[in-house]
Formats: sequence, C-alpha cells, structure tokens
Amino acid sequence: MKKIIFICCLGLFFYACSSTDYTNRTRLMLLDEKEEKALGEQSAKEILKQSKLSTNKSQTEMVERVGWRIANVSKREDFNWEFYLIEEEQKNAFCLPGGKVFVYTGLMNIIENDDELAVVMSHEVAHALLRHGGERMSMQTLTQLGGNILGVITGTQIPGYSSLINRAYNLGSSVGVILPFSRAHELEADKLGILLVQKAGYNPQAALSFWKKMSEDGNKGSDFFSTHPSDSKRIEAIQNILKESH
Repeated sequence: MKKIIFICCLGLFFYACSSTDYTNRTRLMLLDEKEEKALGEQSAKEILKQSKLSTNKSQTEMVERVGWRIANVSKREDFNWEFYLIEEEQKNAFCLPGGKVFVYTGLMNIIENDDELAVVMSHEVAHALLRHGGERMSMQTLTQLGGNILGVITGTQIPGYSSLINRAYNLGSSVGVILPFSRAHELEADKLGILLVQKAGYNPQAALSFWKKMSEDGNKGSDFFSTHPSDSKRIEAIQNILKESH
C-alpha cells in the first residue's frame, strides 16, 4: 500500500514538473495557465467588491500610465490587463494571474516618481509572468498530500507518535520548502522586474532608492521564518542584478 502511494505521488510530481520562458528552473505546476487566469479574474472581482478605489486622479493616472508601459513590454497580449489604485494605508501592491494589478495608496506615499513605481509594478507583474502563484498553490497541495499520507502511515504503524510527527512535518515543510520557495520567488521577480523596467524605458537604479526607503521600517532581522528575503539581502541581490544588466 505504501509503495503504491509513493509511486503515485512520484508520478504526479514528474508529470507536473515544468519550466518557464524566463527561467531554466524546473518547478512543480499542478494548475494550467487557463485555470490560473480564471482564479485571477474571480479574485479581482471579489477585491473590487470589498475595496474602495482611490479618488486621487493624478495617482490613479500614474498607476495606469506606468502599468501600461510595463504591460506593453511584457508581450503578454493574452493577459486582460487592468490597473487599480486601492485606498489602503499599507505599503503593498500585487498582480493576480492574468494581469490584474492592484496598488495601495499607502505605497504611493513613499513613491517619488514613475521610475520607483515602475520598479514596484514590474516586480508584481513578474510574479504573474513567472506563474509564482500557481507554483505556490501546487507546492502547498503536494505538501498537504504528503502530510495526509504521513498521517495514514504513522497512524497505523506508530499511532502513539503520529501527532508529534505530523507537527514536525508541518514545521519542516514550511521552513524547508514553502518559505524558501517564496524567497526564491521574490528574487526571481526582482530580476525579471528590473528587466521589464529597462525595456519600458525607466531607470532601473530606482530599485535601490525604493528598497532603501522600504528598509527603514522593513524586515531588518533574520529571513529564516519569512516569505520575503531580508531588506539587506534584497538590496545586495538587486545591486548584483544591476551590475549584470550593464
């Protein structure tokens, strides 16, 4: 029984492995892109129902202007691009699968020019182009499946320790797999994002000024339990990317 389960999981893993046009890294993908786009469309509708759009005309126009320049160099005509400025104090932005980009007004408070906004939006667009959302969902699905299988096995073989083993598995899979994957995703998006910034005609050096500002109240500590790299590591990685791009 255990051998059958193992073979099925192994077969699923190799069947779902793929790479992107932007990286040579093999990744697990259980969703096809059509499913991802449908989820993106559905999520965008829910966000727009629950959120308040900004009435700041100049900032809204800025988001749309920068967004379209980035979208045009992404060469994804199949994406249904839309750009929104949401009235929200937190410093954040994100792009849903299929091209729905949301920027929060809290972030605009530290954005000084189109170049810095292009850095942020290109980074978020890069996540969508690299299909990081689908990969995260796939990894979490496989991790959950592994936990369920482990629970069945330990429950029958060593029932007295099954709870302890499952807790250790959940912590280990989070720290060892899910979180590092997230940090790798962030750095991949930084690299592709800077390439998009350059192609769109913006100044990629703005990435350094933006992230230095973010680091003033950002993540200065260890990145071991974080889905994002620490600001110091991110800035160092961006400096290396900028050197390579010249």
